[in-house]
Amino acid sequence: MRGRVTGYPWGVGRERLTFDGWIAAVGTGSGTRVVVGHWPRSPFGPFSDVMLERADGRRLLLAPTARTTQYVAGVYHFDEVRTAPVRVHRRESVWDVAAGPLELRFRVGRPGALGMALRAVPRPLARRPLWAAVADVPARLITGARTRGSSRPGYRQWYSAGGLWPIIAADASFDGTDLGPLAPVVPPVRFGFGSAPATPALVRVLSTVEHAGA
Repeated sequence: MRGRVTGYPWGVGRERLTFDGWIAAVGTGSGTRVVVGHWPRSPFGPFSDVMLERADGRRLLLAPTARTTQYVAGVYHFDEVRTAPVRVHRRESVWDVAAGPLELRFRVGRPGALGMALRAVPRPLARRPLWAAVADVPARLITGARTRGSSRPGYRQWYSAGGLWPIIAADASFDGTDLGPLAPVVPPVRFGFGSAPATPALVRVLSTVEHAGA
C-alpha cells in the first residue's frame, strides 16, 4: 500500500493512494446500473462501497464511514451521498451485497480468454502508470472502459485489471422494489472519467488515485 492518509484534502504535495480489490458492474431491466467496489486492502483498511445510477440519471454513493464517504465523493461525481453499512459476502461464485436500501446478489461465470490473459500480468507491472497507458486503448476497444484519466481537477487515476469474470445472473432490489433482470450496463455510468464494461462483469483490479494537493 502506498501513500498516507491525513486530513481531507489529504495533505500537501502529491499523494498516491492504492486500492487493491474488486469492481463489479451490473445493469438491470429497470435501467438502474450498479457498481460495487470491494477493497480488502486500502489506506482506510478493508471496506466496500456502492455507486448506483438510476434510469433518470440520478447518481448515488453508498459508503460505510464518514471518512470513506468523504474521500470517494471527493474523487467522483454524485447527486446524493449516503453513509450506510456496506456488506459484501462471497461464497464461491456467488456474491451478496447489502448497502443501505440496495440488496444485490450476483453469480460469476468462468473467465474467458481476456480474463485469463489479465491474470498473467505481474502485480509489480500492474502498479505502474505506464502499464495503464499501454492498456487503455485495447481496454476501450474490447470493453468500452478506460484505464486512466481524471474525474476532478487535481486528481489522476489509473486502473490495472488482474482478471475478469462475466456476471451471468443477478437479482437486485432498491427500497424493496425489484430492479428487474440482469441487463447490459447501458447507458454508461457517469461517476468519473471511465465507465464500466457494457457487459456485466467482475474485475480484479488495482486502483491508484494520485492527488496534487495545495
